Amino acid sequence: MPRYALKLEYDGGPFAGWQRQVARASVQGAVEAALGRLQPGPHTIAAAGRTDAGVHATGQVAHVDLARRWEPFRLAEALNAQLRPDPVAVLAVAEVTPDFHARFSALERRYVFRLLERRAPAVLERGRVWQVKAALDVGAMRAGAAHLIGTHDFTTFRAALCQAKSPVKTLDAIEIEESAGAGGREIRFHLRARSFLHNQVRSIVGTLERVGAGAWVPGDVARALAARDRAACGPVCPPQGLYLAGVRYAQDPFA
Repeated sequence: MPRYALKLEYDGGPFAGWQRQVARASVQGAVEAALGRLQPGPHTIAAAGRTDAGVHATGQVAHVDLARRWEPFRLAEALNAQLRPDPVAVLAVAEVTPDFHARFSALERRYVFRLLERRAPAVLERGRVWQVKAALDVGAMRAGAAHLIGTHDFTTFRAALCQAKSPVKTLDAIEIEESAGAGGREIRFHLRARSFLHNQVRSIVGTLERVGAGAWVPGDVARALAARDRAACGPVCPPQGLYLAGVRYAQDPFA
């Protein structure tokens, strides 16, 4: 039974998240239904990351086992035809070895969070950025972010219902860049780690926004981290600015 890796892009707005749910639209459900229209199922696919409701992806990776062998390009084309009108696209397909697992074989996940700084409503980017009206100090946010790099107990920055066995994670990088866009200044947060806790990225970005707005000083981020207390975290920012941007494996299946 051949196994295929799928590289996916999707708009998370219409979905209750990646994971299949009863009576609620999900990305997993949409892709599995499309597979079922190509080949009798049921089909179960596994993904590199279970994105939450409203979270997007430009580089999600999933894998599926199929009863028949497909030429990868034809499988991608067929799936894209069956996925319409759902806002999900198969960017690439690759046949992989039976031991490849989209989640457990992943060495790194990359997230991007888009924040738009402007006063006028974000009409064209609505649902795809977090809009704030106040000017933010990017330098202060970078100074605050520096306290989070490395291996730490991230209890402060994870959801209360997070099911991870340990709050200890290694955050490899947080890069913050700014550019002109959509009639205002766009600030992008790039985060890299092998894995993340539930709501960790949104908790970090929401906290750094408070630093940029002047409500916190950069050292407050270190104190919040050391507290190991969810109550010490800044506000959790909304999901619409968050994108799963890529997943790294020992050998890129799509190369």
